[in-house]
Amino acid sequence: MAAKREKIHFETVEELLGAPVTKDATTEIRIDQIYPFENHPFKVVDDDKMSDLVQSIRDNRVIVPVLVRPDDEGTYEMISGHRRMHAAKLAGLATIPAIIKPMTNDEATIAMVDANMQREEILPSERAFSLKMKMDAMRRQGYRADLENGTCGSECHKSEDADTLNKKTREEVGESFGLKGRQVQNYIRLTELIPELLDMVDNKHLAITLAVEISYFSKEIQHAIYVNYKETGAMTKEQIQVLKNQTNLENATEYTLKQLLNSVQPEIKEAGRISFTRKKLDQYFPKNYTMQKRQEIIFSLLDDWKNRREGADV
Repeated sequence: MAAKREKIHFETVEELLGAPVTKDATTEIRIDQIYPFENHPFKVVDDDKMSDLVQSIRDNRVIVPVLVRPDDEGTYEMISGHRRMHAAKLAGLATIPAIIKPMTNDEATIAMVDANMQREEILPSERAFSLKMKMDAMRRQGYRADLENGTCGSECHKSEDADTLNKKTREEVGESFGLKGRQVQNYIRLTELIPELLDMVDNKHLAITLAVEISYFSKEIQHAIYVNYKETGAMTKEQIQVLKNQTNLENATEYTLKQLLNSVQPEIKEAGRISFTRKKLDQYFPKNYTMQKRQEIIFSLLDDWKNRREGADV
């Protein structure tokens, strides 16, 4: 006998769409009264998905209310809903449904991170800064709670190893997002990268594991690594290991750093040969030039280029 199917009843459209359901009252707020969360790490991009969201809002308005907190000036700080608010502006709306909830700075930070980390697509940089923000907020909350409850004080926190406290917080933060404490630590290390290297991580041109290793260098050395990559196309773990093995690296000149990086630059080995069609070469040489003459000119130009390049490295 077939099992009887149980009917599932959805109370709201939000439940049907899998959106967070809240019992808090919703209020229509003018969009020009809402400002972004300070240091918000999640990017709002005008891409195809944003266009789809704008069209959806034009057709159905904003279904899921945004979350804001009031300030003392009669305006509101956005906690969750930056993309919806941006799309609502593009759709021509003047107001947006919102849940107004008073929160402390740390409560607001944690709520902002928790809401946005549920998105399907998150850049490594977004995850990195959001994890750091939540971890810092939780550490502050834990410290204040100990003081208010009288269970601990400054001397108590000093007595417990800082690494142990950080490890506990990392594990707690990671657990809420299905990450291990070590993964949280690695993501947070990415916040120490210069913007150019962090963009490379977001664009999948630099592996997170290698980026973490680079993050321990000073900003000046990171810049030298990036410049060398732009010139040579190479950024390998062997190169980074050479730098890590050096003593007094912070006092190294730009030229020395370049020499160290290029000392282990991998050779590009490709099978086959380089060939040019006559039609292609005819664009650069008179048609009466023999192939031997053309070859001599090409190698002469290459010699000049090589000499200029080596002279620039001195």
